[in-house]
Amino acid sequence: MMARSIRRIAIVGFGEVGGIFGTDLAKQGIEVAVFDILFDSAAHRPQMLAKAQACRVKAADNLDECIRDADLVISAVTASSALDVARDAAAVVHKQQIFLDINSVSPETKRKASACIEPSTAHFVEAAVMAGVPAPRLKAPMLLGGPHAIETAERLRSIGMNATAVSDRIGVASAVKMCRSVMMKGLEALTVECLFAARQYGAEDAVLESLAASYPSLGWKDDLPDYLISRVAQHGRRRTVEMREVAETLQAVGIEPTMALATARRQEELVVEMHEKNIRLDGNNFSWRSLADAIVSRRGSGNES
Repeated sequence: MMARSIRRIAIVGFGEVGGIFGTDLAKQGIEVAVFDILFDSAAHRPQMLAKAQACRVKAADNLDECIRDADLVISAVTASSALDVARDAAAVVHKQQIFLDINSVSPETKRKASACIEPSTAHFVEAAVMAGVPAPRLKAPMLLGGPHAIETAERLRSIGMNATAVSDRIGVASAVKMCRSVMMKGLEALTVECLFAARQYGAEDAVLESLAASYPSLGWKDDLPDYLISRVAQHGRRRTVEMREVAETLQAVGIEPTMALATARRQEELVVEMHEKNIRLDGNNFSWRSLADAIVSRRGSGNES
């Protein structure tokens, strides 16, 4: 049976991912409405409305207006807000709507969100986004889970999204994401700790040479260190919250989250120190060496301005 077309989409959460998805979907002629709690902030509203206009999406005044007529509702908020959005949306969503939760949260949080939506008769589908969105944009690989995952994957692919159903149970797709994050975000944290120390000893070139010899295909002598450390510097706060969700995921099956919590701490410490020392990123020309030097310089001078 041919999947029903998606003509109207609501995006709750108009951050980086919401902006990218909104732009790319609107370009296809799909009606896109967006809502974000920052729309209610006097300080942020003008900027958010300007962003909506640039993305050619409709900025809704409230959650109800945003999702009422949508075929697909995408929840793309922070991990700490994911469950609240599901609870609030439950009063508005209705039969035949898909509620797609793409937030980076634990399997248990996904199950709780699903339990909120189920009484509305809307179709809750969990999604785990398995790569950074800025480069692949709408084509970012996404794993789906739940009773409606297969049909939803087909419908999402019809609008250019890279969706694959992995389970008919809520929680499996998120478990893939959470367990993978132990490794991927742990590698980012390890790279910060390893290379920042090596830089102070004047040993970073030899360390990178050794890593490249051990893992020649990864790019340790090329762009990999800059990429890994830039992800922490740019998104460390969000990653910290996600790693605490990872810790909950591990604890739920009796695994002590030793590495997950250490990763959360290292991710958070870098962005906190950058904030305290007023160190800003050069988004177009990021250098981990420059960032490491700036942090050491500010420590030595005591200059917090």
